[in-house]
Amino acid sequence: MLQNYLCRGENDRYLKETEPELLRAGLRGGTFRLWTNEAPFTDKEKAAQPEFFDNSRHDGSLRLHDISVPAVTFRPVESKGRAPAVIVCPGGGYAYLAYEREGFAICDFLNSIGFTAFLLKYRCPDQRTAARADAARAIRFCRYHAREFNIDPGKIGIIGFSAGGHLAAAVSAGKGEPYPEADDIDKLSFVPDYAALIYPAYLATEDMKTSPEFDVTPNTPPTLIVQTEDDSVRVENALVWYKALRDAGVKAEMHLYECGGHGYATVYRPGIPVTGWQKLAEKWFRRRVEENDMPAFSKEAVS
Repeated sequence: MLQNYLCRGENDRYLKETEPELLRAGLRGGTFRLWTNEAPFTDKEKAAQPEFFDNSRHDGSLRLHDISVPAVTFRPVESKGRAPAVIVCPGGGYAYLAYEREGFAICDFLNSIGFTAFLLKYRCPDQRTAARADAARAIRFCRYHAREFNIDPGKIGIIGFSAGGHLAAAVSAGKGEPYPEADDIDKLSFVPDYAALIYPAYLATEDMKTSPEFDVTPNTPPTLIVQTEDDSVRVENALVWYKALRDAGVKAEMHLYECGGHGYATVYRPGIPVTGWQKLAEKWFRRRVEENDMPAFSKEAVS
């Protein structure tokens, strides 16, 4: 049962409710462990370190460190039918998670455009294999419990920022199974139905090829890419990934901006070109879940 994965707290009084709407009300904002038993690729030494928040840089970005219990936090929208959903992967160089700016703020954005959000807490520091397992399990977990979450299991996407963008790419086009099968949840697909990579990192080699850990194929999901030319983690990540998607025949949309740097998330900075990128992303996300097909403009006469 879904309640078995819920981290205990103020939601406890709802656990015996049987009406779906009442149960979902109780689960709203709840955090769910992705495994009830020990997660695969557990590093015993790192798991012994206590999780903690840090705001020592005084830059308005709350960072979460030393994560050993992978989980998702449920941020739903009101919906008559089953809502589309997105897994949110904050960045942080696989050293920590930018949990507020690239986490809860992104959940708020997704909620505002009609998407249920799940904020992913993946393992760090320096646990990329475990982090990929966490992201894959999160997608499977949400699909398996789609009825309880009131989401459409065929419309579950992922969005990632910086290292989180790499993580989103790792479940979209990574090689091999992410972890050994543990239960019925793992019988479902871990590949998202759509993916958004925002200032992604670690996707390209120095000689302008996709990193060897990836295999972009026609089965890679439709992808949105956003990056700036002055990004400190190299705009080549966007360029190489877009070309790989195009070569594979995958639906892709890329927005490159003159400047904006890195790590801006949805922060409003007047006059900076990349500010407001989420307005274009909103249109892209809506197209992913609408039933109507795009018109075949390529067949039209040209001047």
